[in-house]
Formats: sequence, structure tokens, C-alpha cells
Amino acid sequence: MQGGGAPGAYQAGAYQALHEAGIEPDWVIGTSIGAINGAIIAGNKAPDRVAKLKAFWDSLDSRLPEPWSQISPLVAGVPGFFYPNPALAWGVDTQVGIEQAAMYLVEPLKKVLPTLVDFDLLNSGGPRFTVGLTAIETGAMRYFDSKQDKIVLDHILGSSAVPPCFPAVLIDGQYYWDGGVYSNSPVEVVFDEFPRHSSVVIAVQIWPTHGPQPASLSQAFMRVKDILFGSRSRGHIMRQAQLHRMRRIVRELVEMLPEEKRNSPRVKELAGWGCTTTMHLVEINAQPLDGDSNARDFDFSRATVQKRWRAGYADASRTISRQPWNDATDPATDIMVYASDALP
Repeated sequence: MQGGGAPGAYQAGAYQALHEAGIEPDWVIGTSIGAINGAIIAGNKAPDRVAKLKAFWDSLDSRLPEPWSQISPLVAGVPGFFYPNPALAWGVDTQVGIEQAAMYLVEPLKKVLPTLVDFDLLNSGGPRFTVGLTAIETGAMRYFDSKQDKIVLDHILGSSAVPPCFPAVLIDGQYYWDGGVYSNSPVEVVFDEFPRHSSVVIAVQIWPTHGPQPASLSQAFMRVKDILFGSRSRGHIMRQAQLHRMRRIVRELVEMLPEEKRNSPRVKELAGWGCTTTMHLVEINAQPLDGDSNARDFDFSRATVQKRWRAGYADASRTISRQPWNDATDPATDIMVYASDALP
């Protein structure tokens, strides 16, 4: 699940459709708002997940009418999430330290999340949970995984610490920002897993992959965000398809060798680079909504959240009814990619 602030309500709606269809994840991977939604899913038993997601999104409603619902987060913050950093009163160049070098503080989120996420359950592996963060000093992406790491509140806060809005988070002696700074579409984690497993990967993407030509400056800002935060997923997918094809080639070449060669230690080592898995990647892609503005990533008003939730539910329901994961894969790669906005 991608990062992107308020449009993350779309992910909650998509999960509700999956849940009602009896489809529960074996593995949840998220970045930023996707990490928050993902933690709530992985940190609750299946019957409670939708209600907990709803409780989180309800906690963010400022209950202000338009257009104040789009402006107030910048001035007053968002209930249950963040408020303006008082340190800014001294000026943006004041040396306040890395944990205060931000426009807003997330103390409300620190209080809300522990009431919605059972971290013991989240770390139990059912489902597995992975969250992406960006190391500030190295600029590298790091994924923390409940398979080998103990995930705590700071990992979720760090993954959603989009700079310069929210402060960096210290984890094991290193400071981190939002994982979306480096990679906002963490689909590569599944494909890089070793040993590999045949999988259906559902990517709930909240930044529209396609959009109209902008006719105003505001629309230009919106489209730039779509491209900056959403386009990397397509590049990741293309790269993984190429790698998967190489793995197929390795397997085929090994099978062509005489048996005595195939049993040699070196060939067995090289054969480990091949695989026989099949991968179905299902993209549930959000579309622009009527009335969208450049403020959409921080418009947490109840009406807009509900609209995005319903859109995610509708798109996921349509995809589920189509069941594209039952279609044959590309024989050259054993990967098939489907997009909800392109399905017949």
C-alpha cells in the first residue's frame, strides 16, 4: 500500500471489499499512510479490521465545512494525527534538533495508534507485516519486517514521517523519514523475497497512474504529485518482470545440462538464481475524483474520506468479481499484471 496522506482512505475501502469477499492477506506491506492502514490490518484479528480502520479515519475528521476542511489542516492540524509545531515560532532557521525540525508534531497519532493496533498480534506473523522507511543520513530505503524484526510504534511513525511536515524518528540509533521519500510503491519487496513463492500481489495505489492534461496551475501541481509518488511502481514492475524472465532462462539452461553437470556444487549454486514461481500482480488504482484539488493529500474531511473509501470499495469489488488471478500468465515470464482501471 502506497503513501499519500488523506487519499489513503481509498485503501481502507479496498480492504473492506477484500474482507467481505473472504480474501485476507498473508503479508501486508505499506509505506506512510499505507503503513498506518497496514498496521491496523495486521495488528487486529480479521473480524475487527474494518471497524478499526473506520475508527482511525473517523478520528481524523475536523468536522469543518468546505473550504475550511482543506485549509484548516495547514493551520490547525488534524485531530487524531498532528498539530503545528510550536518551535516554528522562533523561525525556520532555529536550531531545534532533528526531532523538532518539522512543521507539525504527531503526538495525537502516538496516542491513537496504540488503541487501534495490537503490536503483539502484529508481530505474531499472521499476517506478516513489512514497513518501509528512509534512512536520513544515507538516503537508503530500509524495510523492517515482522518475520525478523520486532515492529513497534516508532516504525509506523517513522514510515509516515513525511518531511518537512513531520519529525524524524529514531530507531536503533538511526533517524528515519517516510519510506515514500525513496520508494512510495513497495511492490519490489514481494518479488525480491527469497525463497520465492507463487503469489497474487494486490497493490492498492492511491495516486492515479493516468490523468488528463492540466489546464491550470493547480491541476499541474496535482498531476506532478501523481507522477512523483505513483509512477515508480510501473518501473518496479517492469524491472521485476525482466528479472523473473532471467530466472526462467537460468532454470532452462540448467535443465539443458547433462545430469552429471547439474549435480555439481557450482551448478547447484547457480541454479538457485532460477525459479518456477508464477506471479499475478493486481493493481487497484484510484482515479481522480470530482472536486479534487491540490489539497487532496491533506483533506481529511468526513465527506471526502467517505468518498474515497467508497471509491476504493467499488474498484476492489469490481476487480474481485473479475478474478484476474485465474487468468493464464505470460509464458515468457510467468508474470501477469492487471490494472483495475483497464480491466474489461
